[in-house]
Amino acid sequence: MNRLSGVLCLLLLIHGSFVMADHPSSLDHLLRQVEDAHQEDARVRQAREQRFLSANENQKAMLEALRGKVAAQRKRGQQLREQHTANEKALQTLQTELNARSGNLGELFGTVRLTAGDLQALLRDSLVSAQYPDRAEWLDVLAKSKKLPSITELERFWLLLQQEIDQSGQVSRFMAEVTGVDGITSPREVIRVGVFSAIADDQYLHYSAGQNRFTVLSRQPAAHLQNTASSFASQHSGYAAMVIDPTRGGLLNMLTQTPTLLERVQQGGAIGYIILAIGLFGIVLVLLRLAGLGRIAGRMNQQLQDPGQASDDNPLGRVLLAAGDTGEHDIDAVELLLDEAILRETPALQRGLGLLKLLAAVAPLLGLLGTVTGMILTFQSITLFGSGDPKLMAGGISQALVTTVLGLIVAIPLLFSHTLLMSRSRTLIQILDEQSAGLVARQVGRRD
Repeated sequence: MNRLSGVLCLLLLIHGSFVMADHPSSLDHLLRQVEDAHQEDARVRQAREQRFLSANENQKAMLEALRGKVAAQRKRGQQLREQHTANEKALQTLQTELNARSGNLGELFGTVRLTAGDLQALLRDSLVSAQYPDRAEWLDVLAKSKKLPSITELERFWLLLQQEIDQSGQVSRFMAEVTGVDGITSPREVIRVGVFSAIADDQYLHYSAGQNRFTVLSRQPAAHLQNTASSFASQHSGYAAMVIDPTRGGLLNMLTQTPTLLERVQQGGAIGYIILAIGLFGIVLVLLRLAGLGRIAGRMNQQLQDPGQASDDNPLGRVLLAAGDTGEHDIDAVELLLDEAILRETPALQRGLGLLKLLAAVAPLLGLLGTVTGMILTFQSITLFGSGDPKLMAGGISQALVTTVLGLIVAIPLLFSHTLLMSRSRTLIQILDEQSAGLVARQVGRRD
């Protein structure tokens, strides 16, 4: 009995699926409760098995449905592949037929696409695009298109060509954004002269195609060219003179990079300034000597007109006075006295010629020194930074070339000036020799 009670209690603990309303009053009651619980568990298990079997059937049905869909999609994929293959063959056939029908039109359309690309690059850099912006964007589509252009596209392409041709021979005034030298951008009236030049007031402009904006040149042309632009801007009808850039801005951009005379001199460095100082000193010396020889020549000419009245304010008068002091000396003594007088006057007539000749010789030597120094700086730049960037070598090369030019510019005029002064001094000395020879001849005539 005790063993049976233990088994019953164990069954109650395992199932635990019912709640005892009250404590069993006897073993029979407890047995009925266990049997009821066992039957309830059996019903639950049976219901679960039915639900599982029903779900299994549903899963099989779903699986069969999915397999049917996969087979249908595979069949549809096969049909699409067959249709794609057929379409490819039909497309090749149509393309062959199109090529056969188009004939030379294919080459024509290829030329159109190529010309469209060239025209697009031309229009983007054209001054006309500043007045009519975004007109070249459509050409990019035409140039990259792989299909034949339509009649409408060909007409539009022709209109752009015609517009560029017409505007290249017209003068237009329009408002545009202009950036000044100070960096301030403001709307101003721009005068476009064909596709070559653009001005605002009396200032020449540069067109930046990427920014679609005008910029005032940092360095304007000569004053008379600016006056021409100003006169052209003020005239609204008729014909007027105007300067154009046939390179469409290339020459004006080069002008902004061309150094002025002062900048050229500054590129020569210290040696260049020394050469210029020598040249200035030489010019002053030449002017002083020309003025001095001219004054002496004028007094000698006056003395020649009145040889009887010798004056000591000129070399010829002093030579004549020296001849008058010979008295009763013999001819040889007279000749020696006259030669001595001429020798005394010669250094004054030739004063500064030796220094001038020295300056004419030193100037090109200094230019050569500047050349050597500039080349040394150039090779140092190459050693430090390589030869990839020419701007790093520009300073040394500029000094080498500018000093050579300055040396030659100074030496050549000084050399001509030296020759001129030497010729004039020799002319005056020759006059002294001629007059002294005449005095000796007259002395000989009197004594005979």
